[in-house]
Amino acid sequence: MTRMHNPPHPGEVLKEYLGDRTVTETAVRLGVTRVTLSRIVSSTSGVSVDMAYRLGDVFGTSPELWAGMQLQYDLHQAGTRRRR
Repeated sequence: MTRMHNPPHPGEVLKEYLGDRTVTETAVRLGVTRVTLSRIVSSTSGVSVDMAYRLGDVFGTSPELWAGMQLQYDLHQAGTRRRR
């Protein structure tokens, strides 16, 4: 698997999927709180496996899309940290 150079947080991509929908409206459709969704959209929280399935259902995508973006982001972030 080829790694992306500095992949975006899934929340950045999710902003595009929201379009004209509000975070509150989308959170209701996802069955989560507005705060939970807002944290993902603001890139302060990651996309869990459960959330990946919820996003897939609401946006007509695969859960692997969201989980894969999160994995790529996490791997890149971990790769930039200094190790002993």
